[in-house]
Amino acid sequence: MGRAERKAEAREEIVRREQHRERRRQISRILHKPATERSPGERQLLQNYGELVQELERQRQRRERLRGREQEVVDGTEILQKKVSELADSVREAEHMVIYTGAGISTAAAIPDYRGPSGVWTLLNKGQSVSTGDLSEAEPTFTHMCIARLHRAGLVQHVVSQNCDGLHLRSGLPRDATSEVHGNMYIEVCTSCSPHREYVRLFDVTERTALHKHNTGRFCHKCGGELRDSIVHFGERGKLAQPLNWVGAVKAAKKANVILCLGSSLKILKKYHCLWGMNRPSSRRPRLYIVNLQQNHSAQGLTKI
Repeated sequence: MGRAERKAEAREEIVRREQHRERRRQISRILHKPATERSPGERQLLQNYGELVQELERQRQRRERLRGREQEVVDGTEILQKKVSELADSVREAEHMVIYTGAGISTAAAIPDYRGPSGVWTLLNKGQSVSTGDLSEAEPTFTHMCIARLHRAGLVQHVVSQNCDGLHLRSGLPRDATSEVHGNMYIEVCTSCSPHREYVRLFDVTERTALHKHNTGRFCHKCGGELRDSIVHFGERGKLAQPLNWVGAVKAAKKANVILCLGSSLKILKKYHCLWGMNRPSSRRPRLYIVNLQQNHSAQGLTKI
């Protein structure tokens, strides 16, 4: 094929794409009309392009599902009181209770969540910018302090958190009772030392790191090795023993007969099957309570608050 033919073919491809985009816009405008207001010609056009109509309809349904997940739903007073009473009874009677936490419990500390109405992913999907303050100034919220108090009272045995803000440790929750499975933005690690040497900072250690690039630019005072952050990025498999503490998380999950999830859509955490006891017989699976304003997936033995 000569140069002229390639150019002609490229022009034809551009024309075809533009025609397809214009057809999509035309069909979309018709679909936005009530069926009773469509002209005979418009109805015929929808029939002629049935596959395109189905594609646009699937996209519309997907957008509606996403909007539904972003909406915050609050139970009525009587229903809420009944659910809270049931949860309180389960907490008191639990033999081994584990709490899973997400970004929702830190919004009161001015740290944005991800999928709420003003969450990070929600705003980015709308093309809006995300602004955050100095996270190092954030303090544990009322929820963090209550969880620490429940642990001291012997009512909670372990906390598994998706958050990297370090607020659970600041609340006084012991390290051995905490699994920060996505890391801690205030902890950097020397992996050259054996065992690994941790450095707990008062500042965000990730200021020089990036996606899949973990070196912080600082060095171990003992061996001189370069320090790395403890954050687990999307697509990565966290291998650090601490602060991830997967051993503690899995051990606690195996013993749990009550699981309380706070401030999480569970879109990520649900993928860790080892945390839910689903390999047990149905009669021995832990009772699951989810406290979250956004929509969550349904499951057997689940109470949504």
